[in-house]
Amino acid sequence: MKKKTVRVTAIRVKIKEIDEGVRLVQEHLPGNAKEFRKLGLVKDGIYKRIEFAIEDVFDICAILNADLELGIPGEDEDILVHLVDKGLISPGMQEKIHAMRGFRNIVVHRYGAIDDILAFHLLTENIGDFFLFASEIEKVLETLCPRKKQQE
Repeated sequence: MKKKTVRVTAIRVKIKEIDEGVRLVQEHLPGNAKEFRKLGLVKDGIYKRIEFAIEDVFDICAILNADLELGIPGEDEDILVHLVDKGLISPGMQEKIHAMRGFRNIVVHRYGAIDDILAFHLLTENIGDFFLFASEIEKVLETLCPRKKQQE
């Protein structure tokens, strides 16, 4: 049987992109929603960075699903189900990622006008989810490919 190879470097690059983007967002988020609403282009940049971070989350999930041959997904949600079923992410993280996707869809497709006040509260309350995701994925990588083995 062929040994499964996980693209650890690609995943870690995406984790780094998430970290850098989310930290930039945190640096530029003002103290309240009223100030956030007035940010103009900076606010658009915040939305774009969060969009990219969410896409990186889904890319990481897709890489793990493909590399570990967990199943052929019909849609993104199938990938998350596969990862939960194999114990690679927690059901709670699956819910957080599902919520991220919903937020991304609002930002990308601009269903109506984005409610900046609601977006601000969602960002400030849930921005830590990206770091929780990265932590769960790092544990997965360490389990699948311990660092000593990764360096060989």
